[in-house]
Amino acid sequence: MLYGADPKDKHPMKGFPQICFIQNTVSNPNIIIGDYTYYDDPEDSEDFERNVLYHFPFIGDRLIIGKFCALARDIKFIMNGANHKLDGFSTYPFQIFGNGWEKVTPQSEELPYKGDTVIGNDVWIGYEAVMMPGVQVGDGAIIAAKSVVVGDVSPYTIVGGNPAKRIRQRFEDDAIQSLLEVAWWNWNIEKITRNLDKIVAADIDALRSSE
Repeated sequence: MLYGADPKDKHPMKGFPQICFIQNTVSNPNIIIGDYTYYDDPEDSEDFERNVLYHFPFIGDRLIIGKFCALARDIKFIMNGANHKLDGFSTYPFQIFGNGWEKVTPQSEELPYKGDTVIGNDVWIGYEAVMMPGVQVGDGAIIAAKSVVVGDVSPYTIVGGNPAKRIRQRFEDDAIQSLLEVAWWNWNIEKITRNLDKIVAADIDALRSSE
């Protein structure tokens, strides 16, 4: 019996190295990637971490991406290290250059901090989309190509633009609530494989009755 791709295989499509299950290539402990989430990049699909910017270990924020996500090439995650102090007249980071300028080094609590960036399960992020610090993207959401996401995205919602705005909700509220309760991505892979026809369809009652 076959149960799909091996989540521990870096390149699950033989002869097609631009697809990479990136949990097998990420080394930063503050980047957490779920099973079967792939990054599609013909230049270097194994170097997903180059897309996570201003991610300094002394800040401690995390990028968390769930299972079964599809990530297009050249997406960017802007982390909290990109933030400058905002409450003074100048936002210029004088202190980083030292030589007497370190006297205005801000305290950590003076810098904007938006928390972890969290991408849910079964999320599709399109080409060159940008995620700003601390955004929370719900399960089943779709981020259109070249979008700039500055705020949270509800589950099973399509957003696009700069700044990204809601385009439409993918399903009715009750169906979305049921999908979040079923959480098929947490099933064991044997059950997922048995019920693929229901997972890729749009009959919520059939999905709920999966065995």
